[in-house]
Amino acid sequence: MRWSGQELTTEQAGALPGLARLNNLVRSVRTPEFAGITFHEILAKSALNRVPGQSAMPFGWTINPYRGCSHACAYCLSPETLILMADGRQKPLWEVRVGDAIMGTETVGAYRRYVQTTVLASWDTRKRGYRVTLADGTELVASGDHRFLTERGWKYVTRAMRGDGQRPYLTDNNKLMGFGLVGPAIDRKLSIAGAAVKSAALLQVVSVEDLETTMDMIDITTGTGDFIANGVISHNCFARNTHTYLDLDAGKDFDNEIIVKVNVAEVLRKELARPAWERNAVALGTNTDPYQRAEGRYRLMPGVIAALADSGTPLSILTKGTLIRRDLDLLVEASTLVPVDLALSIAIYDDELQSAVEPGTPSTAARLATVTAIRERGLRCSVFMMPILPFLTDTRAHLDDALRQAKAAGASDVMYTALHLRPGVRDWFMQWLARDHPDLVPRYHELYGRSAYAPKGYRQWLALRIKPLIRAHGLEHGIEDPVTGGVRSRALARPVPAVPAFPGQPEPGPRLLIAGELPPELHPTLF
Repeated sequence: MRWSGQELTTEQAGALPGLARLNNLVRSVRTPEFAGITFHEILAKSALNRVPGQSAMPFGWTINPYRGCSHACAYCLSPETLILMADGRQKPLWEVRVGDAIMGTETVGAYRRYVQTTVLASWDTRKRGYRVTLADGTELVASGDHRFLTERGWKYVTRAMRGDGQRPYLTDNNKLMGFGLVGPAIDRKLSIAGAAVKSAALLQVVSVEDLETTMDMIDITTGTGDFIANGVISHNCFARNTHTYLDLDAGKDFDNEIIVKVNVAEVLRKELARPAWERNAVALGTNTDPYQRAEGRYRLMPGVIAALADSGTPLSILTKGTLIRRDLDLLVEASTLVPVDLALSIAIYDDELQSAVEPGTPSTAARLATVTAIRERGLRCSVFMMPILPFLTDTRAHLDDALRQAKAAGASDVMYTALHLRPGVRDWFMQWLARDHPDLVPRYHELYGRSAYAPKGYRQWLALRIKPLIRAHGLEHGIEDPVTGGVRSRALARPVPAVPAFPGQPEPGPRLLIAGELPPELHPTLF
């Protein structure tokens, strides 16, 4: 794809040194329909990515045509903000460097504790400033998108600048977590490593003042995903440092500079033609959705699909997008040459809940219609009910209705797994939960207090509930899929002693012995 009249000069594009040094930057492009985003078209040197041998993923190879994300948030603070270093000193943010040891926090057992962490990335930006004043006199100057930890979870400084404002934000009397900066704290070293996050300081929010000016700000990425700013726990942007592999800035570039491998299909064909290639199954959608919005303009997937099929390589595609319908003719043709495994991720079948948990994604109805379109072309299509949310979407009524809708849409089978709260996703989800379902927060802390995974007891209980429903709706399909190797839904009808209801769920579990669920790692993007 070429966007006529939108090409930028090197100076306009920002002169990205990493891309230029590798001599693979074709051009940089901006277009009105992607306001504020620059697409950097590169000539990739490789297309196939090998999954590390120690990974639990049930596939060995992936392809990612795009790098970067246009939906990332910006978390920024005033350069004068004091950061707590690992040695107990406090430095202004502008003095903090990549590699410095500082203090962050992590949950250990039932408590959040102060721990040492490392600065992984740092970047400058300019944002509209807001002053947050606390009852003890502590002041913090930050962007509206910055987040601080409160007694009710992470909250943004302000409501959303655009849209309907549906995100948790600071209000009067919210109490921030930390120790504050007023008094002797700034005059001596603070030795708090290992201590629980508790404080008698008066850290209630007194006011959030719009400074009505754009100002220089700095943000950092740390190993724990947070740091101590002016004596309170401050969120940072996680995973942005992945964009530095080509000398790209880890801040605004991650949001606005999207790398597009325009030659991915041509490179892929060469790799698949090598005598050493064993035609192992290749999975798409394991890292970035191959049918993200930009694919509508770049059209990289048709070439990828054709290359795989022509070489005799089985392929699987997992997507939340409906754009896959554009390529159904090609996928039908490919299926005559190699196994083609398609799946739509459809986790929530309550419209209001789906809109709250998955804002910006196609609706459940649109994705179910895509399943129908795929099946009408004679292709199999799985539905990934991932993740199932404890105490929200795990009721018998919700599961039964979800499976009924999937069956009516023509789904070949259903895979499922319980919610997996990865770092970053965990923070976002717990904020949402505290806002919309505060009564469930203690239950979630109990379930996920020690691990990103739901405990074994809950997963066994969920299996006992959902497997008979899957079978009753005719959506089971054996234990192992020939393309991905993933565990499919299947129940073994062998009576076993009754299982007590999981705490918080009064209904008793059915009397069936259940085969294992799909590993959580198979579904890379939960929201």
